[in-house]
Amino acid sequence: MTTDTRDDPGDSYDAVADEYVRQILHELEHKPFNRELLDRFACDVRSGGTVADIGCGPGHVGRHLYERGVRICGLDLSAQMVERARQLNPGIEFMRGDMRALSVPDGAWAGIVAFYSIIHVPRDQVVETLGEFARALEPGAPLLLAFHIGDQVVHLEEWWEQKVSLDFVFFQPREMQTYLVAAGFKVDEVLEREPYAAEVEHQSRRCYIFARTPMREGEDAV
Repeated sequence: MTTDTRDDPGDSYDAVADEYVRQILHELEHKPFNRELLDRFACDVRSGGTVADIGCGPGHVGRHLYERGVRICGLDLSAQMVERARQLNPGIEFMRGDMRALSVPDGAWAGIVAFYSIIHVPRDQVVETLGEFARALEPGAPLLLAFHIGDQVVHLEEWWEQKVSLDFVFFQPREMQTYLVAAGFKVDEVLEREPYAAEVEHQSRRCYIFARTPMREGEDAV
């Protein structure tokens, strides 16, 4: 008898990569609120340098930004997700990496979008992870963060008929704002929405936070 323990979220996403792509690749077509927020973010960053899509999955969020003139790259812990993102989105750079320890220099990126990727970081590691985001961003650069609202941790041992070991951590908006401030961000705006229909997404309330790294001393935001 063999035991399949998948403690690394990347391993679990490797296991479900094909079905995840089938389920998620076109989800933005059914989520106008998400598209509106991404379009706002694109207006903020498209005149600058490279923006990172952290926890990029099959690259659909990055592609939406790319089509709006953003210089985008994608990062994911799952090697299989990165491979599929590369196949599905020619012209965009995708790389394998851990958001908790980004292998880029300080100030490398002009923005970060992280849709439902912080949910796989344990609570006691969230501030440190957000601190890595802040380190990798230019002064005054924006972050758009999305997560499920709640207090629970949902653990899956099976997902789409594949063995996994995956935690989904839910956060309260005020809680996440506290984490962001502790990591060095300034919170600009917090938005919430009810879930779309069950056939579109998991039935949880969603939160989206626009935040920004501090400007250098003596500089003003444009």
